[in-house]
Amino acid sequence: MKNQLFFFLCFSILSFSFAQSRQEPDQVRSKVDSIKELYYGSGEQNLDYLGSIIEFEANPDSLLKYGEIYLQKALKDSLDDHISSAKIMIGYSYKYKGNLSKALEYFFESLKYAQKSGSMKAQGRSYITIADTYSASENSQNATIYYRKGIEILEQESDSTALGTAIFNAGDEYLKLGKLDSALSFVERAQLIFEKVNFELGKAYCLGNLGMIFAEYGDQLTSERRINQAIEILEKYHEYYPISVYLNYLSKIYLEHGDRQSSLSYARKSLDLASKYGLKDQISEANLLLSGIYESLNNPSKALEFYKKHIQFRDSVKNVQSVQEMANLRTDFEVSQKQAEVDLLESAATIATLRAKRQTLLLYGVVVMLILVALLALVSYRRFKFEKEANKIIEEEKNRSEDLLLNILPEEIADELKIHGKVKAHRFNSTTVLFTDFKSFSSLAEEISPEQLVESIDYYFKEFDSIVDKYGLEKIKTIGDSYMCAGGLPTETERHAFDVARAGLEMMEFIYKPKPEGIVQFEMRIGIHTGPIVAGIVGVKKWQYDIWGDTVNIASRMESNSEEGKINISGTTYEIIKDEFECEYRGSIEIKNRGIWEMYFLKS
Repeated sequence: MKNQLFFFLCFSILSFSFAQSRQEPDQVRSKVDSIKELYYGSGEQNLDYLGSIIEFEANPDSLLKYGEIYLQKALKDSLDDHISSAKIMIGYSYKYKGNLSKALEYFFESLKYAQKSGSMKAQGRSYITIADTYSASENSQNATIYYRKGIEILEQESDSTALGTAIFNAGDEYLKLGKLDSALSFVERAQLIFEKVNFELGKAYCLGNLGMIFAEYGDQLTSERRINQAIEILEKYHEYYPISVYLNYLSKIYLEHGDRQSSLSYARKSLDLASKYGLKDQISEANLLLSGIYESLNNPSKALEFYKKHIQFRDSVKNVQSVQEMANLRTDFEVSQKQAEVDLLESAATIATLRAKRQTLLLYGVVVMLILVALLALVSYRRFKFEKEANKIIEEEKNRSEDLLLNILPEEIADELKIHGKVKAHRFNSTTVLFTDFKSFSSLAEEISPEQLVESIDYYFKEFDSIVDKYGLEKIKTIGDSYMCAGGLPTETERHAFDVARAGLEMMEFIYKPKPEGIVQFEMRIGIHTGPIVAGIVGVKKWQYDIWGDTVNIASRMESNSEEGKINISGTTYEIIKDEFECEYRGSIEIKNRGIWEMYFLKS
C-alpha cells in the first residue's frame, strides 16, 4: 500500500496544490469532473488540467491513457521536469497492473530527466518510486539504498508531505523485513509530519500500518481499532488498493481469533475490491486467505479452488523471470546477438580429409585388381596393410584433435560441437566470475626483458590453472596480465561462489610466496561478482569459449575498484558467502545503467 500513497503524493512536486487532496472526496470528484469538462472543451493538451485529472485517477488504464498524453505534450515542449513526472505516471500504471520490470524502466527514465532538469525535489521523488518498486520485487538491498538517497534529498526541501511519504514508505519496508522497532519509529515520524500539515490521507495510511505493527507485537485490539479507522478514512477518498490490503489484514486477525465467518467476510470484500480494480497482488493475497479459511472450515474443494487462483495471480506478479526481467534486459539482448553469431562448425576436418584420401586409394586398388587379376594377392595384401596404417594415422589424428579441442573448450561444449556441428549460446542464471590484474604491469614490462616477463607471467598463470582445476572452475581466458575464470559453468553447481572465493584466496596467497630466481614479484588485485551470464563460442577460426553479460562487466569493475593484495567482492556475492567467510564492508560504487553496488573485501 505504500506505493499507492506515494503515487497519490508524487504529483504535488509539479505545480499542483495539495489543497485539493485535503477537500472532501465528493468535492474533489466534482471538481475533477469539472476539470475534465474544461480539458476536453479547451481543444488542447493543457498540462495543468491533465495533472489535476491524474492526481485523483485511481484506474490504472485511465492513468496510462492520461499519462501518455501528458508525456507527449511535455516532450513536445521540452519540459524536463514534466517529462520526469509523466514517466512516473506511466510507470505506476504498469506497476498497478503487476508489470514491475516495465514500471522500473520508466522510473529510471524519470530519474534521468529529473537530474537533467536540476530539480532536487523531482530527483527525490524518482529515488523513492525506484525504492518502492525494488521493495515490491523483494530486493530489500536496493530498496534500502534508494530510500536512503531519496530521504536525504527530500529532507533538504520544503515539501513536508513528500518527505513524510518517503519516510512512511521506508517504514513500510522495515515492517516487511520484520524490523518492528524501526518500522514503528519511521511510521510514527511520518504520522507527526502528516498531522502537522493536516494531510488526512497520509494519516490514514499511518493508522493502517500502525495497526499492522501492533498486530505483529500481539496487541490485537489496538491493531483492529487502528485498521478500521484507516479504512473509514480511505473509503472517503476511494483509495482502493490500501483498503484491499487492510481488509486482508483484518481477515487474518479474525482468523487468528477463531472468528472464521468474520474472517471470510473481510477476505471476500478484499477480493471483490481487488478484482474490480485489477489489483493482481491483492487478488492473489485474498485468494490465499480464502483458501486457508475454507481449509479451516473443512471444505477442501473450496480451499483448493481458491489456492489455484492464488497461484495463478501470484505467478503473474512475482515469478522469478518477471521480478528479475529489468536486471536481465542487457543479458537477454546479448543472448540474441551472440546466438546470431554462432555458425556451423566442422568438428573433424583433418579426419574427414584422411578418410577421403583412403577411399580414393581404395578405389585405385579395386581398379588395379580388375586389370591385374594375377596380382590379386599382392593387391589384397597392400590394401590390408594400407588400411591398417591409415586407421592408425586416423586414430592418432583423432586423438590429437580430441586433445586439442579439449584444451580449447570445456568437455561438454566439445561434445556438443562434435555431435551437432555447432554450439548454441547458453544462459546460466547463476555464476561467479573472477578477474585478476597485476599492478604497474606496463611500467615493469619496459624495465625487464621480454623473456623474463613471459617466464614470470607463465609461472603465475600455471599455478592459477592448477588452482582453477582444484576447485572445479572454468578458465575463460587471459587478457595481457589479467586472468579470468568462472564457477557454475558449463555444469551448474550450487557452491560456485564459495569455490571461486577459495580460489581467489589461494591465488592471492601464492602471489606473496617466495619466488624462484628470475621471477618478477608482482602486486595483484582481484574482483569477484555473482550473477547471470551468456556463454558460448563464435566464429569458425581460433575457437574460444567465452562469456558475456552484466555479470562480467560488474566483476571487472570490482577488480578495478579493488586494492593491491586484496579481493574485492560485490554485495551479491557477499550475501551468498558471508556465513562461511570473513569480509569487510568497504563502501559502494554506482555503475552506469546498473545502479549502486555494495563492495566488500574478502579476508579469509
